[in-house]
Amino acid sequence: MGLMRTALLAGSHSTWLRERATRYGFVRRSVSRFMPGERIEDALAAAEGLRPRRIATILTQLGENITALEEGDEVTRHYLDVLERVSRANLDAQISVKLTQLGLDQDKERCFANLMLLLQRAAPLGNVVWIDMESSEYVDATLDQFRRARAVSDRVGVALQAYLRRTPADLESLLPLGPAIRLVKGAYREPPELAFPRKVDVDEAYYSLATRFLSSSPLATGAFLGIATHDSRLIDRLGRFLATIPAASDRYEFEMLYGIQRPLQTRLVDEGSRLRVLISYGDYWFPWYMRRLAERPANVLFVVKSLLAG
Repeated sequence: MGLMRTALLAGSHSTWLRERATRYGFVRRSVSRFMPGERIEDALAAAEGLRPRRIATILTQLGENITALEEGDEVTRHYLDVLERVSRANLDAQISVKLTQLGLDQDKERCFANLMLLLQRAAPLGNVVWIDMESSEYVDATLDQFRRARAVSDRVGVALQAYLRRTPADLESLLPLGPAIRLVKGAYREPPELAFPRKVDVDEAYYSLATRFLSSSPLATGAFLGIATHDSRLIDRLGRFLATIPAASDRYEFEMLYGIQRPLQTRLVDEGSRLRVLISYGDYWFPWYMRRLAERPANVLFVVKSLLAG
């Protein structure tokens, strides 16, 4: 793992740094590149703005590891309202939640009950609830909740992280369920015995996982893959593979973050690919922001330019 990425991931856990960095205008200006605003209204406006470009969206309120169950209930009520607002606006916008936002640390059954409330509302609205993946210590609990939810609803998906060494086995265990999977590279600080430290190994793991999923014969009913990466070389490599299995064309889409690789987003849509952009909002943005910087050196360069321009 590069020194800069290590430092940025370490910084994402620093309360001291978060309290100070968020006061500076240049930091907030650079954040605005990746996040349209802190309010749900900002996220909905951004989703509406992407509609003419034929780009669908996923909405996620930033935050994790709540400290009281009442906070989890509040987050659940918030997402229930988001589902209603998306429906009224006729937006192709799904939601993505972290289970530690719903009470996973405090009470796994209460967390699952909150998740089910979201699924029960999403289903009649024709929407989908994505479960985000957190650090490695939460993988087992997250997949357990996903399996339970998938047993009663096909309107739920889960993220898997390619950089974790355990993910191939996790994928194999999920394939019989016909899962909806969002495949990401992974952005948490993990020890090398748990996660590949070298980018080249993560890239190869990602390609292997994506092709394994898409070449499952036949894909189980409901199986769907969100190819969530901004890596143009990896996308082109997967594109060549996808051209060999046209039967899977309705079982995947490309997914990216708001504000990142915009020319690549436009290119994919122009080529006829389905694209969904994840729009983050909320005031707990600093840890998420630091992980975004750690993902791509170009993001750090953008911050430096913002500082010089300020």
